[in-house]
Amino acid sequence: MDATGKTPMTQDSVRRIDRATTYEQWLESEQIPVVRGFHVPDLNAVEVAPWPRKGVLGTRIALDGTAQTNDAYVCEIPPRGRSQPQRQLFEELIYVLRGRGSTSVWNEAERKQTFEWHAGSLFSIPLNTWHEHFNLQGDTPARYLAVTNAPFVMNLFHELDFVFANPYVFRDRFAGEEDYFSGKANFYPDRVLETNFVADVPSFPLMEWRSRGAGGTNVKFELANNTMAAHISEFPVGTYKKAHRHGPGAHVIIISGKGYSLLWPEGRPRTRIDWQPGSMFVPPERWFHQHFNSGPTPARYLALRWGSRKFKLPSMWDEDKLEIDVRAGGDQIEYADEDPEIRRLFDAECRRSGAEVRMPPVDARMGA
Repeated sequence: MDATGKTPMTQDSVRRIDRATTYEQWLESEQIPVVRGFHVPDLNAVEVAPWPRKGVLGTRIALDGTAQTNDAYVCEIPPRGRSQPQRQLFEELIYVLRGRGSTSVWNEAERKQTFEWHAGSLFSIPLNTWHEHFNLQGDTPARYLAVTNAPFVMNLFHELDFVFANPYVFRDRFAGEEDYFSGKANFYPDRVLETNFVADVPSFPLMEWRSRGAGGTNVKFELANNTMAAHISEFPVGTYKKAHRHGPGAHVIIISGKGYSLLWPEGRPRTRIDWQPGSMFVPPERWFHQHFNSGPTPARYLALRWGSRKFKLPSMWDEDKLEIDVRAGGDQIEYADEDPEIRRLFDAECRRSGAEVRMPPVDARMGA
C-alpha cells in the first residue's frame, strides 16, 4: 500500500488479472479435444473422445470467426446409448449429422416431452430445460452438431454454477406444450419461419431470394424463442452469390454441393476455403465473404448464427443492412462493383470441374 492508501499495480498483479477467460478455463476442464482454426473440412470425420460430463463422446469446436461469442461441438452417441440429463443457461441449436434417435425435454417436476429425429433434422433445446438424447439404433453411432452461445454467457457471468445449476424456468421458452416439437410453424414476411423442429433440412422447400443474386433461394428460422437463429440457402450450379459481411459467429455447414468461399477483411487479401458436404466454417466478424458453386449439383448450406428477428442483438448482427449496397451504407457488394479477378477465378474453376457458368456476362452485369 502506498502513501495514498492504495495498492500499487505491479507486474505480478497484472499477470494475475490477465488470465484466460471463464470460457477458455471451462474448455480445459471439459477433458475433451478442442478443434480450433478457420474451418472444419468434414464434421463427420472429426475425432471424438469420452466426454465425462455428458456420458457420451464429443469434441468442442472453437473457430476463430466466432470472436468467442458462440461456439460448437460434435457429439456422438454410441449404439443404444444415451446422454446424461443436462440443463444449462445457454442456447443450443442442434443439427443431426447422422443416425436416428430421440430427445426428451422437461422442466423440473413436469412431464417429459419426447420427440424423434434423424439425419438432417434441426431443433433447439429450450433455454435451461432438462434434456437427454437417445440413440435408437443398435448397430451404428448417432452424431450431431450443436452451436451454442456458451462463451458469451460464461464470460458474462463467470460463475459456472449459475450457468449449470440455475433452477429458473423460462416459461416463455418452454412450458411443457405437448406439440412443441411437432414441426408446426408460423410464416412471416421476408422468408421467416418460426418453429421448434425442422424434420429434414436437406429437402426443406425454400423461397426465392433475389437480392443476394444468382437465382438463389432461402428460408430463415426462429427457434425456441432464442437470440440465435438459423437459415438455409441454396444456389444453382455455375453461379455464385454476392459478397456480404455481418457480425461474428455464423457457423456455415455445407449440406450439399461442392465449391468454395472467399473471405476477406475490407482492403485486405482474400482467404479461400474449399468445401463439400460436411464442411463447416465461420466468417470472422465484418469480413466480406462470397460463396461459389463450381460443382455439378445445387449447393445448399445451413447457417447457425446470431440474428434473431424477434430478439435482436444489434451489436452482434445487423440483419437490416445485409441486403443493402455498401455504397448506400449497407453490407453487400453488388456484382458490378466486385473485383474482376473474382469472376475470372470462378470461370476457371467451372472449366476445371466441367460445370457450365450460368452467371450473366460481365459486361451485361455491369450495364454496359
